[in-house]
Amino acid sequence: MKKESRLRCVAALALLGGPLTAAFATDGYFPHGMGMKAKGMGGASVTATDTAFAGTNNPAAAAFSGNRVEGGLDIFMPNRSMSRTGAGPMDAEIESGSKTHYIPEFGVNKTINDKVGAGIAVYGNGGMNTDYAGGEINCGMGPANALCGPGGLGVDLMQLIVAPTVGYKINENHAVGASALLVYQQFEANGLQAFTPMSTAPGSATNNGYDRSTGLGVRLGYLGKFSDKVTVGASYSPKIKMKKFDKYAGLFAGGGSFDIPENYAVGVAFQATPSVSVAMDYQRINYGGVAAIGNPSTNIGGCMMGDPASCLGGASGPGFGWSNVDVFKIGAQWQATPKLTLRAGFNKSKNPIQSRDVTFNIVAPGVIKTHYTLGGTYALSPTTELTLAYMHAPKQTVTGASLFNALFPGMNASETIRMSQNSLGVQFAWRF
Repeated sequence: MKKESRLRCVAALALLGGPLTAAFATDGYFPHGMGMKAKGMGGASVTATDTAFAGTNNPAAAAFSGNRVEGGLDIFMPNRSMSRTGAGPMDAEIESGSKTHYIPEFGVNKTINDKVGAGIAVYGNGGMNTDYAGGEINCGMGPANALCGPGGLGVDLMQLIVAPTVGYKINENHAVGASALLVYQQFEANGLQAFTPMSTAPGSATNNGYDRSTGLGVRLGYLGKFSDKVTVGASYSPKIKMKKFDKYAGLFAGGGSFDIPENYAVGVAFQATPSVSVAMDYQRINYGGVAAIGNPSTNIGGCMMGDPASCLGGASGPGFGWSNVDVFKIGAQWQATPKLTLRAGFNKSKNPIQSRDVTFNIVAPGVIKTHYTLGGTYALSPTTELTLAYMHAPKQTVTGASLFNALFPGMNASETIRMSQNSLGVQFAWRF
C-alpha cells in the first residue's frame, strides 16, 4: 500500500468517531488549545503532563504523562458574516451557514520504562469553513453570490494530524521528545467563478469538489522541572511541505501549494499553592511563510497589469494576506476537592487579517483575537475522569476597501467581515 493510501486509511479511521468538520476555535486557523484540559486553560499546555496529548502540545511531556487513554468531542459553534456597502446592487449583508461542528479528539500515552514514554494523538490542526447562500446580489449579470459567482460561495479546509510520540528523560527532572506528524488535508472551494479570468489555470480554481493532499512533519519538545513549584517547556514544528492541491492549482499560489506554517511555543507553570497552579504560554504561528496564506491579496493587481506570476495560482499569486500571529495564553487550575478540579483561561492573539485583504477573506474570516475559557475535571473513580471545557470568543470585525473597486471603475465600496465563537467539549479519560 502506498504511503498516501496508508495515511488516508488512518484518517478515515480517525473520522469514524464523528464528522471532523473544518472549523475551529481559532488563533488564525489553528485551534486555541489541544485537548479538553488545555481548552479550559485558554490553551496553555506546553508544560502539561496530565493529558495524553503530548504529540500536539509538547512531545517531551510523554515521558511524564504515565499510562492514559483520552477521547473527547468538541461542539464548535461559530457565527460568521460579511457585508458590503457603497456598491449599489452589489451591496450585501449575508451570514454563513454551517453553524454547528462536531470535532473529535483522541490520545493515548504509555510509560515504556523509567526513561521513556510513548503515545499517539489524533487531532485537527485547524481549518477554515464558510457557506454563504447564492443569489443575494446582482453583479450586472443576474443573481450572484457575495463574490459575484453563480450558486453558493464558500471554502472547506480540514487538516488532520496523527502524531506518534516518544519522550525521553535525560534525568529525573528534564526530558526531550519528538513527534512525527502524519498530515492529511482536504479542501474544496465553490462560487469563485468571477476570479477565474485572473487565474493561471481557470479550470482549476473553483467548483472542483474535494481535493486531498498529504505531508510529513515533526514536532520537537523539551520539558524541565526546575523545582517543585516551577516547570518550563518548549516545542517547535518547522513548516510542513504538503503535496499540492492539483484540483486547485489555479487558486493557491505556487500551483496549488498549501503548506502548514512553522510554529513554536514556550511556556512556564507555577504551583502557587498546594491546590492552585498557573500556566502561561507564548505561541508563534508564521502564516506569512506560506505563500497561499501570506501573500497579499492585492498581488492580483499585478495580474491585471499583465504579469502571469501575479495571477491566482502563480508563483507570486494572491493569497489571504495573513500576517504572522503571536498568541499569549494563561490558565489557572484549582484542585477544589480531591475529586474536582476547576479551570479558567484567557487567550489573546493578533488578528492576522489586514483591511487590504478583506475581500479574499470573506471566505476565510479568521479574525478572532480573544478567547475566554472555563473547564473542569471530575474523578469518576480512581482510574477514570470526565472533563468539560467551554470557550467564548466575542465578535471581532475587519473593514476595508473592496477589491471590486478595481474591477468596476467608479465604485467606492467597503466590506466588513465578522466572526464570534462558542464551543463546549467533553472528554473521558482512563488511567491504567
